Amino acid sequence: MAVNPSIITRDLDKVAEKSGNLYESLHIVAQRAKQISLATKEELNNKLSEFASTVDNLEEVFENKEQIEISKFYERMPKPTNLAMEEFMDDKVHFRNPNIDSEEE
Repeated sequence: MAVNPSIITRDLDKVAEKSGNLYESLHIVAQRAKQISLATKEELNNKLSEFASTVDNLEEVFENKEQIEISKFYERMPKPTNLAMEEFMDDKVHFRNPNIDSEEE
């Protein structure tokens, strides 16, 4: 997914339009960002665990170039909030309000 990592000015009316309420829209984006962040963190930890060493002796620890490259790759990735906002504005995030949904039934 190609997301512009720079700061983007958003039309708050368009953001609010997606859910009917600006604060609800921002809450949805925040929840999605949290999901993305946790998934990314788990993925990174799994990749880095391959390099885990039980050796605490400083002389035996060496820099692992692959580990550094993996870390740099994740540092360059767009922030979870940027990804979540893009997904939300592109209608790629499914959301529902359980209070409203239960009243309609």
